[in-house]
Amino acid sequence: MPPYVPGDHPPGRGKGSSIFEMDTMGRDDLRYAGKKLTDPISAAEDKWRLVPAFLQTKGLIKQHVDSFNYFIETEMKQILLANAKVDSDVDPAFWLKFRDIRVKHPQAYDARKGIAYELTPHECRLRDVTYAGTILVDIEYVRGKQLVKKRGIEVGRMPIMLRSNRCCLTGKSPEDMVKAGECPLDPGGYFIIRGTEKVILIQEQLSKNRIIVETDRLGLINASVTSSTHEKKSKTNICYGKAGRVTMKHNSFTAEVPVVVVMKAMGIESDREIAELICGNDEKFLDLFSPSLEESSMLDPPVYTQRQALDWLGRKVKVTAMRSRIGMRKDYVEEARDLLATTVLAHVPVDDVNGQWNYRPKSVYVALMVRRTLQAVKDGGIVDDRDFVGNKRLELAGQLLSLLFEDLFKSWQANIKRAIDTQLKRSNRTSQYDAATAVAQTSRFITDGLFRSISSGNWNVKRFKMERAGVTQVLSRLSYVSALGMMTRISSQFEKTRKVSGPRALQTSQFGVICPSDTPEGEACGLIKNLALMTHITTDSDDSSMRRLAFILGVEDINVLTGLDLYEDGTYLVFLNGVILGVHRNPEKFVNDFRRLRRAGRVGPFVSVYRTTTQRTVNISSDGGRVCRPLIIVNKGKSMVTDQDVKDAIHGIKTFEDLIQEGKIEYLDVNEETDTDIAMYDKDLNYNGKLPFGVNDPAALERPNTTHLEIAPFTVLGAVAGLIPYPHHNQSPRNTYQCAMGKQAIGAIAYNQLTRIDTLLYLMVYPQQPMVRTRTIELIGYDKLPAGQNATVAVMSYSGYDIEDALVLNKASVDRGFGRCQVMRKFATMIKSYPNQTYDRLADRAEDAYGQVLDKYEILDDDGIAGVGERIHTGQVVINKQSPTETAPRVAPMADAAEHGQFMGSTDPTTISYKAAPMTFKYDGDAVIDQVLLTTNEEDQTLVKALIRQTRRPELGDKFSSRHGQKGVCGIIVQQEDMPFADTGVVPDIIMNPHGFPSRMTVGKMIELLAGKAGVLAGELQYGTAFGGSKVEDMSNILVNNGFSYSGKDYVTSGITGEPLQAYIFFGPVYYQKLKHMVLDKMHARSRGPRAVLTRQPTEGRSRDGGLRVGEMERDCLIGHGTAALLMERLLYASDAYDCEMCGECGLVGGWHGYCNYCKSRKGVVKVKIPYACKLLFQELMSMNVVPRVKVKDLE
Repeated sequence: MPPYVPGDHPPGRGKGSSIFEMDTMGRDDLRYAGKKLTDPISAAEDKWRLVPAFLQTKGLIKQHVDSFNYFIETEMKQILLANAKVDSDVDPAFWLKFRDIRVKHPQAYDARKGIAYELTPHECRLRDVTYAGTILVDIEYVRGKQLVKKRGIEVGRMPIMLRSNRCCLTGKSPEDMVKAGECPLDPGGYFIIRGTEKVILIQEQLSKNRIIVETDRLGLINASVTSSTHEKKSKTNICYGKAGRVTMKHNSFTAEVPVVVVMKAMGIESDREIAELICGNDEKFLDLFSPSLEESSMLDPPVYTQRQALDWLGRKVKVTAMRSRIGMRKDYVEEARDLLATTVLAHVPVDDVNGQWNYRPKSVYVALMVRRTLQAVKDGGIVDDRDFVGNKRLELAGQLLSLLFEDLFKSWQANIKRAIDTQLKRSNRTSQYDAATAVAQTSRFITDGLFRSISSGNWNVKRFKMERAGVTQVLSRLSYVSALGMMTRISSQFEKTRKVSGPRALQTSQFGVICPSDTPEGEACGLIKNLALMTHITTDSDDSSMRRLAFILGVEDINVLTGLDLYEDGTYLVFLNGVILGVHRNPEKFVNDFRRLRRAGRVGPFVSVYRTTTQRTVNISSDGGRVCRPLIIVNKGKSMVTDQDVKDAIHGIKTFEDLIQEGKIEYLDVNEETDTDIAMYDKDLNYNGKLPFGVNDPAALERPNTTHLEIAPFTVLGAVAGLIPYPHHNQSPRNTYQCAMGKQAIGAIAYNQLTRIDTLLYLMVYPQQPMVRTRTIELIGYDKLPAGQNATVAVMSYSGYDIEDALVLNKASVDRGFGRCQVMRKFATMIKSYPNQTYDRLADRAEDAYGQVLDKYEILDDDGIAGVGERIHTGQVVINKQSPTETAPRVAPMADAAEHGQFMGSTDPTTISYKAAPMTFKYDGDAVIDQVLLTTNEEDQTLVKALIRQTRRPELGDKFSSRHGQKGVCGIIVQQEDMPFADTGVVPDIIMNPHGFPSRMTVGKMIELLAGKAGVLAGELQYGTAFGGSKVEDMSNILVNNGFSYSGKDYVTSGITGEPLQAYIFFGPVYYQKLKHMVLDKMHARSRGPRAVLTRQPTEGRSRDGGLRVGEMERDCLIGHGTAALLMERLLYASDAYDCEMCGECGLVGGWHGYCNYCKSRKGVVKVKIPYACKLLFQELMSMNVVPRVKVKDLE
């Protein structure tokens, strides 16, 4: 805990400062009550130790798992209850009910042993199987006159999230996980679909059921609310038009309708009552609203009563909406009444009171929307910011799967109903129809829908017309950090191509909940975000108990209040999840009482309550998708968490949940944070202008009292940015660059990395944990699965090979394994069976005429698969598969088939011919066969996988980076004897050009070098945690005590001349990462090669052995130099030169043997050489009736 420094908040030396004693020594001896003010404050030390206690129960990956568990345990059952019954249109006596639904743990069936066994995620990855559990339902239905009950009927399979309560890994010890082939540090929270790891990204959405007031494209003010319930989703707009008319806009209406007509249709017929509900006593509001009040009487026909209003609105309802209604077409009044009750503002309930629908809450809601619009018109500043985090909701895997499952379940139910009706219509049935068969036969529908959506990432929900792409992504296994970073990623549906700064900007409301550094560069900048370390995303909870509690705490019901009561001075409207409950006369007391009950555990810990003074509302929120974070409660200037609490948490006596139940820590969402005063450190706690030690600070008197205290300031960063040492000493873009590069660093990805067979795997041979670590590194386990090495770095200029950030590497270090990595590649193929009873096969090695095995088949074993440990080079076959040339079933006459003893569709095995379909190694450099796997997939087809290992040492052009966004390629590898060396005999591994520091301002890297050097000498790891860490002064003292310069500079001798260098060199260890960008994967050149069929130009791209494009800029450069022959060579002769005949008379291409087909003569036909693409362009133009004519000159 840093000591309290008087310089942070000057205590003031004016009147009333006589309690301070000051002697000649100055500020450092400032005393109060016999204590130095620089003495540490008696507060909870090491509060950051609460962070690991938090991460054991919440945060990072836990929110994905909690969301999925809630879906499996609660939401699936709610969906079943809402769609529990299937009736028949054919037989009124028939019905089918679903009683219960559950999901089993994933299991696989062993056909040989005839038993089911527990399926592990590792087996799914190897066998390309989906990690899914069976969905079982209990049903009850009528068979004839008999009531039948059946339990455990399979209706589909649900993909299971790893580490959820349906996963076999949950609750297992690290030893058991290792036995199951799983890494204990693996984050979980993802799915395995056909062997591929898929993550459902967190989706960012605008809040549902909340009023958002904003300016539209035309500059007009409008208030919109997106209503969302289980049955309906709709958007309602209140617009303030140019003529001062207030209208309502909704998809169900053909045009905008006057808001007064809507209010009258909801039963408020009196103009005075409408004016009171919207304007209260405020004359300014009345002036703005008066043109709209007169509008209903000016309509044709005029509208005065509720029935007239309903009839008028009924005529404006879209025809399609009417036609889609079930049953008979209703009259206009009924149509409008239905629409207002169920579709317009669908989230505000309309209750049936004594046979009459009560529109009162909905009419007040419309009135409030109008008032908010008028308020924004009157004062342009009172518009909502849609980028404010409090106005956003984050959708997790559970919520997205819930939407998808509900849609699939309803469609599946409709399919069952159709199948049952078809069977019941049949009059020639011999036995009673059993509906259970229809349920069992259609079980693939739900399975296929879930698997398709998760594997493709396309979320199509027909009921809500929701079509989203890119919801899921393949889990990046480039490094441990890249996998972890992906689990905290937030994806926005905002168009990446739009050049707007608002959604991309770093909002102040993101503090503590969204990482300020971890976002990609380029078009997705600011749209793809990452969660901070201690962010928690809430799940939905039942609000009926909070409704009762609000009324107990003095909320007056909205149904008994007039418009004047709503807007009385000191009266605040009370909302619960966007629905108006009523008003409260003493909002401050209400909020305080509610918070006290929450801290006492009587209300859920994630329920938020906050006041807004501009709108005079109190908002209670318990909906899912809100971002919140834990903070320590401060009472009368004192932190509620004591030193003893922290010790108890460290020793496991107390959990984080215990501290919440004791009312010492609470979760605040972003909206509630705006209603609080949060201190960073204990020294900043303020109570009635008194800081700790009773210091009276004049500046503190003007500040509100501190209500909360941060647990640890470094938690404002996310898991990826938390790896950077001393990030607060770097320029901010550098931290952003490191967040991108930290995910590309080659290292250890998991404990089970050598048993995995992934498409592409990069592994560091000798990974090391960093000398300078951070608290986050320990919390996420990066020290156990690191991605880099501690390199001794000399910051100096050496030869010309280090300009532009290039690095000079020591050859001896490279020989000993610095930067050495392994690249693993998977080659896989399926041995398929075909409809005509033929199969793929693994063939023997092919021999030449002399009986010698051909070179390309040299490494194959007798089974046609390469042998483990064999060396392989480009062009050699890994798996020698052959496929039958004919796979379609033959249709032979029945007599012929019987005569030859064959069944229909089969092929005679002796007549089958095969074609080669080998898996060939096509990469640069030699490699070794690491593993071979033969197994079967879900369809019981044989799967052959071979893993090929390539060991690479660093070479010129390979990319390296420190943890401060300082990337560079290897410029030269120098012999050790030519490298400079320190007087201790230490030779650097890397020489870095000092010009990389001034403009980049990465002071964090300099301090890391200093701290790393001190750590090596002291024999302990140092900390570079954000806003803290080991201090430079302490590090320098360690250096001095060990006989080194306090500045980290050393006396260095040249390895070439043997003379001492003329300057001291900054010299010490820095953690360097080797990135996946290696020159061997990028190197590409060609002379001649494949060409595209259509344009006859060279193909594009390294993988297709493509040509190197001379683009527009290169062309301009050649023109500028006047090199006409070179221009011709590059753009014509070396590309797509084409000899053709052209007619000088008509100017058209298409002569043949000196004869023009258009002019029908040989006169003026000349041979020319043009690009083939030019000839193609001419023909394309002619197809569109545009005739290009060329003037030709006979050069002979």
